[in-house]
Amino acid sequence: MRTISGGRHRFCDGLSRRSFLQVGGLAMGGLALPELLRAESLSGIGKSHKSVIMIFLSGGPPHQDMVDLKPDAPAEIRGEFEPIDTNVPGIQICEHLPLLAQRADQYSIIRSLVGSEGKHSAFQCLTGQMGLNPPPGGWPSFGSVVSKLKGPATVGVPPFMSLVPKMKGGGWGDPGPAGYCGQAHTPFAPYAQKASLALNGVTPSTLSSRKSLLNQIDRLKREVENSGALEGADASYQQAFAILTSSRLADALDLEQEDPRIRERYRGGSDEPAGYGDAGPIQNDYFLAARRLIEVGVRVVTVAYGRWDWHGRPHGTNFENARDHLPLFDKAYSALLDDLKERGLDKDTAVVVWGEFGRTPRINKNGGRDHWPQVACAMLSGGGIRGGQVVGSTNAFAEFPKDRPVHFHEVFATLYGTLGIDVDSVTVNDVTGRPQYLVDHSKYGRIGELL
Repeated sequence: MRTISGGRHRFCDGLSRRSFLQVGGLAMGGLALPELLRAESLSGIGKSHKSVIMIFLSGGPPHQDMVDLKPDAPAEIRGEFEPIDTNVPGIQICEHLPLLAQRADQYSIIRSLVGSEGKHSAFQCLTGQMGLNPPPGGWPSFGSVVSKLKGPATVGVPPFMSLVPKMKGGGWGDPGPAGYCGQAHTPFAPYAQKASLALNGVTPSTLSSRKSLLNQIDRLKREVENSGALEGADASYQQAFAILTSSRLADALDLEQEDPRIRERYRGGSDEPAGYGDAGPIQNDYFLAARRLIEVGVRVVTVAYGRWDWHGRPHGTNFENARDHLPLFDKAYSALLDDLKERGLDKDTAVVVWGEFGRTPRINKNGGRDHWPQVACAMLSGGGIRGGQVVGSTNAFAEFPKDRPVHFHEVFATLYGTLGIDVDSVTVNDVTGRPQYLVDHSKYGRIGELL
């Protein structure tokens, strides 16, 4: 097997990581390209390019400190933040989200999200399912189902990509299971990979820049073409090699190619793990990378953003952490909304922002809020979703839904709908050949208010 290996270098988005390309086995980021291309040949390239960006706030964001503040509640419930008016009369959000307050007409808020499994894991936000009693092959993620049903929108671009960085803990670092959809629909996760790439005579120093890497890829192409190594290989492998030695995805992830004015809109955060423990970074560049990937033809992009699990000292109170995270999120999501709108991508690109559960109404003795699966929040925009709305409400202490509880499955049904997938009729066969509905029909009734 020929590989190109090298040390850590600045690549694509400016983050320091090893290359994610492996030539001999023709695999990228866990995605088997020959399998993908065979699947593509069966499904055909999609004529439309509807897309979804899913932003996972790892750890469970505090709904009552972001979009469902209770200023009339006792101090131990309402916390330290004040609500501010938005540009939509009657809708208020946290004072630390001023940019989003100016854009409330572009997104909708769900204040009554229910159905959380209560686990620290991205699984439910990625699949819509709980971990118990999976069908044969396991539950697939939303992106894998879309990949299976729609195929690639652009030749040579995977339909499903994950911008989840490598994390110590497995639950939050899950790029998304392919489940019964099969290996061909595994997400391409370049930020989570540490695959090696090496050619004879190449040293780590020669891979210190993207230009050097591309020179080595050009050399590999010439060597393989001259040797006739691909003669007799099936068309899928030949096409896979061509994709692997192109720069389409590398260019999309190379944020240095972006207009500096646009980059500045997003800029913020750090490559270092956010908070304590095993979370990924709170890095605004991930939002920009997601937009660039959608632009080149990716159908579903998932992003893991920060650490929102704020139990209190010694790791900082809920409010100390929120004062750090909320302004960065405010800048990133606002920049994404503006960017998509200015490029005319907002009508075809839905964005969902959420975490695995909400936080306790009562502030604990350490100044934190603990896990609260009884109710949570979400924000949705684009893709035909009408902005400037609030769906559902909670009681006086943000403990339970007061009206219009919205289940996780309803959100997934709505997202599938933005892609033109009818969850009432469409099924995907599991590994035994048994058809499986995309959502649990006993738990959803679409979010008609948003469409």
